[in-house]
Amino acid sequence: MKVQVEELSPIEKKLSIEVENARVAEELTRAYTALSKQVKLPGFRQGKVPRRILEQRFREQVEDEVIQRVVQNAWLEAVREHKVEAVAPPQVTNNSGLKADGPFSFEARVEVKPKVEAKDYQGLPLTRTDTHVADSEVDARLEELRQSMARLEPVDGRDVAQAGDFATVDYEATVEGTDFPGSKADGVTVELAPGELVESNVAALEGSKVGDVKELDYAFPADYRVEQVKGKTARFKFTVKGLKKKVVPELNDDFAKETNEAQSLGELRTKIRTDLEQGKRSKAQNDERAAILTALIERNAFDVPKSMVERTIDNMLEGQLRNMARMGMDPRRLNLDFARLREDLRERATQEVKGALLIEAIAQKENIQASDADVDKKLEELAAEAKQPIDVVRKYFKGAEERQGLSLRLREEKTIEFLKGQAKYS
Repeated sequence: MKVQVEELSPIEKKLSIEVENARVAEELTRAYTALSKQVKLPGFRQGKVPRRILEQRFREQVEDEVIQRVVQNAWLEAVREHKVEAVAPPQVTNNSGLKADGPFSFEARVEVKPKVEAKDYQGLPLTRTDTHVADSEVDARLEELRQSMARLEPVDGRDVAQAGDFATVDYEATVEGTDFPGSKADGVTVELAPGELVESNVAALEGSKVGDVKELDYAFPADYRVEQVKGKTARFKFTVKGLKKKVVPELNDDFAKETNEAQSLGELRTKIRTDLEQGKRSKAQNDERAAILTALIERNAFDVPKSMVERTIDNMLEGQLRNMARMGMDPRRLNLDFARLREDLRERATQEVKGALLIEAIAQKENIQASDADVDKKLEELAAEAKQPIDVVRKYFKGAEERQGLSLRLREEKTIEFLKGQAKYS
């Protein structure tokens, strides 16, 4: 087999491949032999149909299959022998077809992994982030927990609505004298607080008595989801059916136990502080990584294959869809514009691909690797974080592909730490 490799650009190569006639003839013989065992033709026993008869009836089908097989095998062999780092399937051109007494030739254009030689990666500018958690932040988180665990109880001793109350109401509305989707409902709870009616805030009901009917006008936002009322003013009629007040639990040990996070208030405060510190450290690490990649890309200009960017976009979209599912949303019902989503992610994906290639180049240049001991230690950390037995986690990473993926991730983390050690912090 003859192979000629031509570099069309740093991210694309063309392989001109010529496969000897004997190899093609062998594939044809194999194909017709297999076909003879499968077909049934009148006058011939199965497996005994002469090749000339098969060629008359099935030549085009057989030759198409043989071409596909020859191209696939020859392409893979050429890539291995000439160490072409293909990152996508090739675009194959074959204008000659099979010849009875000559070699089979074809061309394959393919995107390749660019050769990146990282430079100017020492002394990158970084900003040091304060991960200290103040008492006021712990207090704020405790208050959020209190509010999230508040309950609504009926108001006793009065029937006049006050600011901060929650009212149970029936309502009906019209726009230009006509109803619209969602224009009528019974038993809805609204809060007597400043804000938008579409967010269940109706401050205008303050002073109303249970049983009162109150009318008011409301201008819908221009981007409201109901087409018929976008930017239009509706006339609402509310009937107050009952009043409730929010009851927030006291900050004590009983409250801590109700959260299922701790057995005492002191223990809960400690856990909240630990979680906040971990969150700040994680954000700081992510911010530093992003700053490092941005600085590296600014100092090292190169192109990346479209196929690598597209795969990264695929992974990002899959991650977003999984997050939606975990939050209880069904992406199929959201009428998502995937073409637009892909374009929105393209720049970020391009930067991610460039950053990964630069990190890889630096790791190779600085001989940074993840040892088996590093991988085993990471597995123990993952088991502790997930509160799972180490054997369960090891089983998940038992496959060579999964373990290799974890090893590459660790190598990136070690390279990032190396660059942080060389950085100039302000």
